[in-house]
Amino acid sequence: MPVEDKSVIEENVAKIPVGSIQAANGHAGSISFRSKSTMEMNGSNGHQTSHDSTPSMPWFGMDIGGTLTKLVYFEPTDLSEAEEESEVETIKNIRRYLKSNSAYGETGHRDAHLQMEKLRVGNRTGTLHFIRFPTSEMPQFLELSKSKGMATLASTICATGGGAYKFEEDFQREVNLTLHKFDELDCLIHGIEYIEDNNMDRECYYFLNPRNEETCEKVTFDFSDPYPFLVVNIGSGVSILAAYGPDNYRRVSGTSLGGGTFLGLSCLLTGCKTFEEAIELAAKGNNENVDKLVRDIYGGDYDRFGLSGDIVASSFGHMNSAEKRAKVSREDLACATLITITNNIGSIARMVAANEKIEKVLFVGNFLRVNPISMKLLSHAMDFWSGGQLKAIFLEHEGYFGAVGCMLELMRTGDAMASS
Repeated sequence: MPVEDKSVIEENVAKIPVGSIQAANGHAGSISFRSKSTMEMNGSNGHQTSHDSTPSMPWFGMDIGGTLTKLVYFEPTDLSEAEEESEVETIKNIRRYLKSNSAYGETGHRDAHLQMEKLRVGNRTGTLHFIRFPTSEMPQFLELSKSKGMATLASTICATGGGAYKFEEDFQREVNLTLHKFDELDCLIHGIEYIEDNNMDRECYYFLNPRNEETCEKVTFDFSDPYPFLVVNIGSGVSILAAYGPDNYRRVSGTSLGGGTFLGLSCLLTGCKTFEEAIELAAKGNNENVDKLVRDIYGGDYDRFGLSGDIVASSFGHMNSAEKRAKVSREDLACATLITITNNIGSIARMVAANEKIEKVLFVGNFLRVNPISMKLLSHAMDFWSGGQLKAIFLEHEGYFGAVGCMLELMRTGDAMASS
């Protein structure tokens, strides 16, 4: 149900968990990275596409993850007077609702700071909105779809992620909508490419001096010459993709230890209930009370292998001591859990990058939302262990690329879906 009260909206902003389900199996495929779908989105394919050849409004893309559902919605702002008069009331209601609320239901949220204005999509100009809600709240979303009349405007919604399969029958039964499913890794790559192309000067960045709070600096990264690069997509689990050129990408690795693991372990160990709460605890904790460091084992640095004394030698290594367990705090446990998961992801990414001989590594996914601790850890680890050869690159739109790529597919195949 909608939340209108501003205080309730602000209170609920901190209730959204993190993550999206990743592909559990290996995947190989090919794309055109500066792709046909992107050109069609931009109307830059050498000819102007008429309004009539594009799908009917509204235009949505949906990525239903294991923990979080991401939704992008395109709002046209170039409507003529005649178009505004003929526009159905349901679309007007949807637009009014999206623009008048920051929270949706008890736990949903529109990331207004990420919205992209004056964007060219399907030969229309408008604003792209970014919305997220816990996948566990899908019944409430379906009820909202009913109440706002979304189901009366279309028979098909483009969706990706594991939930596109899991909730397919629910969409059909509750709101008489068919989910047109697209591969989540294809959507991820297409979405990254499109957003980076249209947010070129602001989308990609890295951290300079990530371990020094006083001198740490967020720096824009020039991604205009991308190939080759890795994408480390951190949701509930982790998938790692390698893109070698305009028509060549594949899934090269992954791990089941991701954002869902961090949240689950934090809930078990600290009693917290949300991702935001777990991150807040971690920010106040000291992992040295939980982890064994190199200096705990060697009494200092391990010079022979260039290991500094403050590097983690054994995650949770102190917890076999009853005395240590008695003194450890919830904050310490959350901090150690976050560092354990982050170090594992960074280690796998570094080894894959070395194996594939790739120096640009993009980290995306909702695990990184409100999580500067992990971003700075990854930045330092990639730089330190590669001798300065690898750089951890982050993107402003974090976990929304799959949903954006899904909307790209709607623009490319909308007419075909309608006729089928």
